[in-house]
Amino acid sequence: MTRRAQITAFLERAGWAGAGRAMLAGDASNRRYERLTGVNGHNAVLMDAPPELGEDVRPFTRMAALLRGFGLSPPEIFAEDHDRGFLLLEDLGDDLFARYLERDPSREEEFYATAIDALVHLQAQPCEDLNLPRYNLAFYLREIRIFAEWYLPEAINPAAEAELEEIVSEAVAPLIDAPQVLVLRDYHAENLVWLGDREGIARAGQLDFQDAVIGHRAYDLVSLLEDARRDTSLALQDAMIRRYLDLAGVKEEPLRSAMAVLGAQRNLKILGIFARLLKRDGRPTHLRHMPRVWGHVQRDLSHPALAPLADWMARFAPALTIPKVPE
Repeated sequence: MTRRAQITAFLERAGWAGAGRAMLAGDASNRRYERLTGVNGHNAVLMDAPPELGEDVRPFTRMAALLRGFGLSPPEIFAEDHDRGFLLLEDLGDDLFARYLERDPSREEEFYATAIDALVHLQAQPCEDLNLPRYNLAFYLREIRIFAEWYLPEAINPAAEAELEEIVSEAVAPLIDAPQVLVLRDYHAENLVWLGDREGIARAGQLDFQDAVIGHRAYDLVSLLEDARRDTSLALQDAMIRRYLDLAGVKEEPLRSAMAVLGAQRNLKILGIFARLLKRDGRPTHLRHMPRVWGHVQRDLSHPALAPLADWMARFAPALTIPKVPE
């Protein structure tokens, strides 16, 4: 049976046969999304995640149930076929924070404050028994290798890569030993939906949370404020960090230090991912975001905790290099 026929059969079983279908913007994975319309006046979203391409919808269904139980707003799941990689999801609408704020930037602080409040609430939930992967040293090093192998393959040798890993190991060691929380990993304005008809933290709908892990509390804060796809002013960042500090009741200096370390680690990984999307997958769309991500890296490297990494970057990656799109 073709993939198209499998989708048709799934929609028939779910009671959505004959629904109107329109493609939605995807992400950097092999998942596809379609908006379905015309069934009892309601909309839904089809997630098409082919298992043969390495996709698995089960982490999404598990995390959606968990987040909903915490009082947050992931999409409700109407129907699922784990074996074939299909989910029928609640349609949270088109008001992604990033898109809404393009139309009405005056609400930026309100939206980000809601996202901070939801994040603090999430991090207050128990996580030790969730049986999720942990951001341990191997995890951090696996991600930094994406930067070394895809962004800098011609610029460094094995000795330089080993030095990079030693520097990162020393920088993240205190974070691994710190108290851990649930980390969604892609908590930013493209994955948050404004749900104005709800109240409180439920107004921030969540998308793209299937890769959640247990890790340091600063990770999702960095993801939100050092957004790879949307500019956030230093004034907004500082205001939201202070809101977070007040709500979470944590000390400022350790948090800012952790944000610098995780910001550098995360943003270097993102540069590697964007390079990989072009070189391996022929997808140049994300290259336009590289200057913004590079700017985040430079600000992160200015923190004293990252002096060794700043020195390494000055020797092996002194300036932004954007891969060329093949002709």
